[in-house]
Amino acid sequence: MRNNRFIRTTFILMVSGFITKIMGMVIKVLYTRIIGEEGISLFALIMPTYSLLLTFAVLSMPFAVSKLVAENKKSNKAIMSSATLILIFVNIIILSISFGGSKFVATYLLKDARLQDLIKVASLSLPFISITSVLKGYFFGKQNMVPNAISNIVEQLIRLGLIIVILPTFIRKGLIEGVKFLLLTNVASEFSSIIIFLIFLPRKKEIKITNMTYSKEIGYDLLNISIPSVMGRIIGNIGYFLEPIILTNILLFMGFTQKQIALDYGAYNAYSISLLLMPSFFIGAISQSLLPELTRFRSDRNNSMVKRRVWQGLLFSGIVGVICSMSIFWWREGLLQLLVDTKSGCDFILVLALFFVLFYLEAPLTSALIAFDKVKLATKISVNGILIKLMVMSILAFAGFGVWALVYAEIINIFYVVLNSFAKLKSYLI
Repeated sequence: MRNNRFIRTTFILMVSGFITKIMGMVIKVLYTRIIGEEGISLFALIMPTYSLLLTFAVLSMPFAVSKLVAENKKSNKAIMSSATLILIFVNIIILSISFGGSKFVATYLLKDARLQDLIKVASLSLPFISITSVLKGYFFGKQNMVPNAISNIVEQLIRLGLIIVILPTFIRKGLIEGVKFLLLTNVASEFSSIIIFLIFLPRKKEIKITNMTYSKEIGYDLLNISIPSVMGRIIGNIGYFLEPIILTNILLFMGFTQKQIALDYGAYNAYSISLLLMPSFFIGAISQSLLPELTRFRSDRNNSMVKRRVWQGLLFSGIVGVICSMSIFWWREGLLQLLVDTKSGCDFILVLALFFVLFYLEAPLTSALIAFDKVKLATKISVNGILIKLMVMSILAFAGFGVWALVYAEIINIFYVVLNSFAKLKSYLI
């Protein structure tokens, strides 16, 4: 029965992920062609900053909520209420920092003043995503993936409609206006997602602003899980945030032009990496199903099923990784031409695709370590990987490798994180 539940929840997430990913591909094709390469370059340049803000705003709360709900030891309503209040407080701080620091980041770090307003607009979606994350965590903990599946599809439908109907009007007003509207579609899509989750939420679990309460004990438990987990994500996103800043400044010093750097980095980040990450919804489905499943079995002290689920999760992820990486490797030019009407980034994919087989194992390995209460260890491995990546990238950039410095640094990071995570997890399974 439990085996059927694991397979069922994973299957639902995979199917919904596949549908939303196809819709996402269509959406990306549309907005890429509407805003053009320069718009995509601007979009790619603010994404590291946005990802860093998002990491702080969400605070890894889905993992924490999911784990506590799966343990079934505390009131689910109290868990969700406490998590929501924590994130409301955090988001007030994050929005203040975003609006106050956008000029400095855009002008002095990213070297493009046009990005100031884009950073502000992008941050408006953060509170909505944070609320969605709490609701997702609850349903993941209950291993009820239907609300998540429906909300993902509705989100994409909302974005698709806005991009088709309204984005062309804004792009005619100017490139920056068009990119602003593209970023604002996240607000509408996340709001629709919240509504879907609330519809599926049991009446006794509904959270009303007037009766929300904060439990110190539950808050401590949530933060004890989320803070070590989010530290790895924060360091990762700080690395992602610093990545274009360090690379841009080194390459400018080495004689590259700002335009060439922006185009090459845009091709790497917006085309190559985006294409290689497209199959990640399969891996996300496996890792999201794995965490509550392992948590429940560990709570029941069923060690044989814990081992079985870990190896199943890694096997499924490995098979998916091989199939997807090889497919992208062989059909990279056709896929890029079909999706974004360009072949920019093909050379990057040629080198990266083979190593992304290992990358697809990162998420299930991290989920398993969290289930074993080894969040701090997973964080340490992630932090070390990011530091190694930035160091190698900087050395190779000074050596004249251009944007290829980032490509080779990414490969080294993948090897380090996956092999270390696997070695540590294996020692806990013995």
